[in-house]
Amino acid sequence: MQSTSLTGLSLLIVEDETLLRKQITAALERLGADVTGAVTLQAARQFAVDLEFDFVLLDVHLPDGLGTALLQENAFPPATGVIVMTANGGAAGAVEALRWGALDYLVKPFDPAELPLVIARARKARQSARREEHARETGGASEFFFGASLAALQAQLEKILAADRRMQGTPAPVLIHGETGTGKTTIARWVHQHGPRAAQPLVEVNCSALPETLAESELFGHERGAFTDARTARMGLFEAAHGGTLFLDELPSLPLPLQAKVLTTIEDHRIRRVGGTKPIEVDVRLIAATSCDLKELAAAGKFREDLYHRLDLFRLHLPPLRERGEDLVRLAERFVDELCRRHRVPRRPIAPLGRQRLAAYPWPGNVRELAHELERAIVFEDGTALQFEQLRAADPSGVVARAAANDWFNERFIFPAEGFSLEEAINRMIRHALKQTESNVSAAARLLGVSRDYLRYRLPAEKGARATGE
Repeated sequence: MQSTSLTGLSLLIVEDETLLRKQITAALERLGADVTGAVTLQAARQFAVDLEFDFVLLDVHLPDGLGTALLQENAFPPATGVIVMTANGGAAGAVEALRWGALDYLVKPFDPAELPLVIARARKARQSARREEHARETGGASEFFFGASLAALQAQLEKILAADRRMQGTPAPVLIHGETGTGKTTIARWVHQHGPRAAQPLVEVNCSALPETLAESELFGHERGAFTDARTARMGLFEAAHGGTLFLDELPSLPLPLQAKVLTTIEDHRIRRVGGTKPIEVDVRLIAATSCDLKELAAAGKFREDLYHRLDLFRLHLPPLRERGEDLVRLAERFVDELCRRHRVPRRPIAPLGRQRLAAYPWPGNVRELAHELERAIVFEDGTALQFEQLRAADPSGVVARAAANDWFNERFIFPAEGFSLEEAINRMIRHALKQTESNVSAAARLLGVSRDYLRYRLPAEKGARATGE
């Protein structure tokens, strides 16, 4: 459950009724807020110049004018949320205030006990605006295809969700490990969308894309004047994810001092903005992902060991695509259906030869590379079925060659529907061994683990084969 505490929040009350101002101040300070009072427009303007507030409670009618003038003047920075107070019959002023950017309004007289709920609504509105700003650079949610190869992972996820539902308070962190492109972001979205916090925000952060000089401000926010160009205060992404989930992808990219601050936030459920002195309570379920072995990084001093042990509770491993067997082709078929709909073209099946090529390729870029290869084929290939001609050429990265040196057999090979000639396959292997040994029968026999007589029996007419040994 999300806390109603206002600890760390600063509020300005612009109200000339002394008794109401005192009641409001007392109610907010009991919840941990830092409250400043102003009686006139002029005083409020001066406070807006000298200080910066998280929220302003602004009366419409003040001794020296209308409070809405402050909104029209943009006296408060965008990071400050304004809640308007108006007397009965002042609805028109409240509507005008909303038009000028106020988040909410209260009709006087009201019970000061209502304020935490109103401020909570306004805080959610600010969080939503911050998330929308951040989400412009992030993708949307998508389903994850488990298949038979990831049945154990799916069962593990269900146990984590069951534990989340039983647990009170903030759920434990989740650590996802896997090669680049295996779907760590999609799994993080799956955990959030199927868990008890599905209705709350999910904020995704690629830590490797954060400039080191701005990473702390991006995650924890900053106060005005905290550094050069910090002209206004800004909410961090931990605050934006309050009540929901924060996904930190490629977590080891953060510098060690910032890792310490992440650890403190996980343990204390509080953050402190850059340049700030007051702690702000945050209730965030953290999901971290990495393509590295955190245990090895911690042993090498490149990752904080205490943070590693704090995260290493609910551990998930995503295997590379090359280890998913027949699910690879099934996943490709799902992608093809989706891509054909997106490109508004008729669905195109994958030809048997195309299936073989998909299964034989090592996919160093994993699911991301597969999706790009499928889309490329849909756009550029002619014909009714996808053949993936571009995969026919030798792998330029040498991955296939290296794999062949260790194990010649491809477990993802799919037998063609028209049948397979074992005799011809044996003869082909023998011819290939003779070619590799420049027709040296003894050397070819050693490569194949058979006798020279066996080779002569299989291919008696093979020309150029030397009967002698080395």
